Amino acid sequence: MRNLSADLKSILLSAFVSICLFFISGCLPDAPPETTREGSISDNAVKVTPQTDMYPPVLHASDWFDPIPMPGPVNTPGVEDAPVVTSDGDTFIFFFTSDGNVPAEKQILDGVTGVWWCGRNGADWTEPVRAHLGDPDTLHLDGPFAVQDTTLWFGSIREGNYRDIDIYTAELLEGEWINRQNAGEQINMEFNAGELYPTADGNFLYFGRAEGALGQNDLWLTTRRGKAWSEPVNLGTPVNTAGDESRPFISSDGSELWFTRMHSGRGYTGPAVFRSIKTGDIWSEPEEIVSNYAGDPGLDDQGNLYFTHLFYDAEGRKIEADIYVAYHR
Repeated sequence: MRNLSADLKSILLSAFVSICLFFISGCLPDAPPETTREGSISDNAVKVTPQTDMYPPVLHASDWFDPIPMPGPVNTPGVEDAPVVTSDGDTFIFFFTSDGNVPAEKQILDGVTGVWWCGRNGADWTEPVRAHLGDPDTLHLDGPFAVQDTTLWFGSIREGNYRDIDIYTAELLEGEWINRQNAGEQINMEFNAGELYPTADGNFLYFGRAEGALGQNDLWLTTRRGKAWSEPVNLGTPVNTAGDESRPFISSDGSELWFTRMHSGRGYTGPAVFRSIKTGDIWSEPEEIVSNYAGDPGLDDQGNLYFTHLFYDAEGRKIEADIYVAYHR
């Protein structure tokens, strides 16, 4: 399963190999004790700021103010990735690991890498807390994909999967994540779906997949058929290209499809955020909205745009990642 951000995918896949080795050796460890995000970050960690960013995000649309680091307690000198926000803008979910350069086999045992979430507190956000998405006594590693109402869709490595990384759902009730369950054999095995996003009514599911793609990876659509899903349809051109399209987000009214392309069409560095608008059954030529190591778009119904921004130095070495926001005008 490929469509996680490059960092998150690498972490989860490496962790899967580590778990397999633990099973083979018969020495599967207990789940690690939890720690705080701040306590897991090295004293030598570098916190990149807009003033020291070698490749700051560049906005190409006048509907938003210039992107800034997400205010509040979400960003740290560690890696914040894969932002997911509820349509009302009141709940924010993301992936965290203290150091993206640490091997995944160590991250899965660090007691802090995984899904975190927080709530709106006026103009600010509450202190993020760990999302408990599995048995606390069982080794697992999770990353968020999408949220609709109180339902979170996430990728997970854990015992009992159909494949290396399976898609799961969980429900948020009174501050607890309950009804955690595998999304099923059809989505995971038959479709081999990657990172995904459902429509607000739950009847359509957009996802990324390399199998059958026009290029390296394409966006696909499947329709709910009772308890099952229809045969996926490739969205085709102009959304998909000979390149790599992934990490879809669909607006609440179903009219806007946001996604990541791994290469800018404007000559900027790294991945970029694109938007396509639907008229009838036709998706428009995608417009590049944010460039320079930008990806994983997510919006609330006020039109505020959240995305992951990766920081690299002049030699192309990864430093960290933050969540950025471009507020709608």
